Amino acid sequence: MPLYDNVLAGLELNGIKAARDSRDDLVEECLTRAGLWREAEDRLRRPGGALSGGQQQRPCIARLLTVRTRVLSMDESCSALDPASTRRIEETTAGLGAEVTIVIVTHTMQQAARVPGHCAFFLAEQGTPGIVVEHGPTGGTFGSPRDPRTADYVNGRFG
Repeated sequence: MPLYDNVLAGLELNGIKAARDSRDDLVEECLTRAGLWREAEDRLRRPGGALSGGQQQRPCIARLLTVRTRVLSMDESCSALDPASTRRIEETTAGLGAEVTIVIVTHTMQQAARVPGHCAFFLAEQGTPGIVVEHGPTGGTFGSPRDPRTADYVNGRFG
């Protein structure tokens, strides 16, 4: 699917009509907010699969922005990405944080510590369903965890 159509697909999937004369502006706005416009503005009619791995995450963000989502859920969105691409995704999501609630699932402690706002530490022990062990402001969870299991995990004693 061409990148342009990929960005607009969220509208179609949700039954939202966009006037033909406003589509170009909407695609540009959402790709700009997703941090991809300058890198891809000359490739809008090419398949999204032609983008690099680090770029392929951002049309997903742009697609959600077209429908004015209030929550963006990202599950291991930076796994297998190089550090520069990871930084770009993190910068993009940080820039959206004031208008969209972003939930990021990661196993990378360094990334979790960089994410502003709040975080939660989930743990499944001995084959039991996972539970929330601790949650709160990110700085507190990493700087002075209340639960010893959280402290052990964030300090690399297991995991």
